[in-house]
Amino acid sequence: MIPQYLIDFELNDLPVVETDVIVIGSGIAGLYTAIMASATQNVLLITKKSLLESNTRYAQGGIAAVTAEDDSPAYHRQDTLLAGAGLCSSAAVDVLVNEGPVGVQELIRLGTTFDVENGELALTKEGAHSHRRILHANGDATGYEIVRALSIQVEMLHNIEVWDDHFVIDLITEQGECHGALVQMPDGKRVFVRGRATIMCSGGAGQLYRYTTNPEVATADGIAMAYRAGAEIRDMEFIQFHPTALSYPGAPRFLISEAVRGEGAVLRNIRGERFMPKYHDLQELAPRDIVARAIVSEMEATGSTFVYLDITHESPEMVKHRFPTIYETCMQYGLDLSSDWIPVSPAAHYMMGGIKTNLHGESSVKRLFACGEVSSTGVHGANRLASNSLSEAVVYGSRIVERIKSLPEPSGDPLRVSFHLGRKDAPSQAMVEKRLKLQKVMVRYAGLRRNRDTLIRAAEELGRQLPLFQSALSKREEYEFANMLTASLLVVQGALGREESRGAHYREDYPERNDSEWRKHIVFIRDQEMTEELSDDV
Repeated sequence: MIPQYLIDFELNDLPVVETDVIVIGSGIAGLYTAIMASATQNVLLITKKSLLESNTRYAQGGIAAVTAEDDSPAYHRQDTLLAGAGLCSSAAVDVLVNEGPVGVQELIRLGTTFDVENGELALTKEGAHSHRRILHANGDATGYEIVRALSIQVEMLHNIEVWDDHFVIDLITEQGECHGALVQMPDGKRVFVRGRATIMCSGGAGQLYRYTTNPEVATADGIAMAYRAGAEIRDMEFIQFHPTALSYPGAPRFLISEAVRGEGAVLRNIRGERFMPKYHDLQELAPRDIVARAIVSEMEATGSTFVYLDITHESPEMVKHRFPTIYETCMQYGLDLSSDWIPVSPAAHYMMGGIKTNLHGESSVKRLFACGEVSSTGVHGANRLASNSLSEAVVYGSRIVERIKSLPEPSGDPLRVSFHLGRKDAPSQAMVEKRLKLQKVMVRYAGLRRNRDTLIRAAEELGRQLPLFQSALSKREEYEFANMLTASLLVVQGALGREESRGAHYREDYPERNDSEWRKHIVFIRDQEMTEELSDDV
């Protein structure tokens, strides 16, 4: 149903750009990996918008790594496995918790300035962490500080060429090996970029949902491209909804960091009642899926579209110092974080699944690597532990670069890749309408709570859009919608297949976790039946 390529083309008719390493995406994964690779390789970094526009930029809470004397990789490992609900890869988690501290030191070396207290790195605690191990920058602007520092490095390094406003349409493969990417330039012309290795760092899929903390660019491009290229795609049913996004008329779904709850904020329903103690022993710091579903339950019980986040018992000075970005953003809408209860509700935040990789970031397609949110390394399992995503990108970015050094030279034989479906007609409906309808379908039928009937309805609604793949696509918004449709279908099919509730996946018709049958992953390969693989979480 979904073809290998989005457009008809003849590779021999396209201009060719040669490089060593192609990096697609400019979040922490793309920037850091490009910097590390540039020490020995020529790197082309392609981003569809700009260096500073990515999910990383909006990451507030921080980066998780063991730096305190009373903490240890063993504690960090235990917390990660617990949050992952039986689907983490133990080996992948071991890599993260043991190599994460080195990655943080690399970020500092590259110019990232983390907050310091009394001469030592300032640490905070977030949901499901047993120790204070979250490093942060400028209070609540950690992601922006990291991207700022890494962007400066990228612009200084002569071995890195940056293409802003370029859209990668598809990966070019031949006999199960990736040779590069088909790219559309800002003027609409297309080019084949050929490289020894292609690293997908294109981020997540928050835009599949109507309400998301992600920026407009998070349209699941990398997952869809890799799927069309034949890569294994895993765990797509696990979408993490952040419990506390600002929910206020006229305001975007701005993330209210988990660190606010880490510093003592409580959740109240519209009656003013604190409710988390009746849902979980960890109360406001329970795993995100539990907090998010508790909020939805309270909203339904009280007939409201939001609950309140209350940190008014802390001093105004502390609130303003610790959360300056959140404080200032709320003030733009007449909300004072230090004295007002802030209306919040859940929003799509992070995708645990993605392109399946091994411990060196390699996908099932030769010479195609994946790093960051677009990947499924096995670190996050069914539910990502807060602030593990930034450290995962750094750790696995370094590992990818080491692996690339040992890649054999590609064959110099000419590629004979072409693709023709005879597509002539343009899409029949404006993409903005199609996009909004898809987002509403996903929120309504494949969101925080699912059941067989709603998921079948979602599959039917999405299936009506499949004729798009027979259309002659030419614009960025058309490619993005095709990618969103591809990823949405995978989410729905995975959610239908997993007949249990686990981590971020909750089925009302199968509300219990079922380890005897479902301690395994769901894997998709284009043109093949959905398969299952056992988890190696121990």
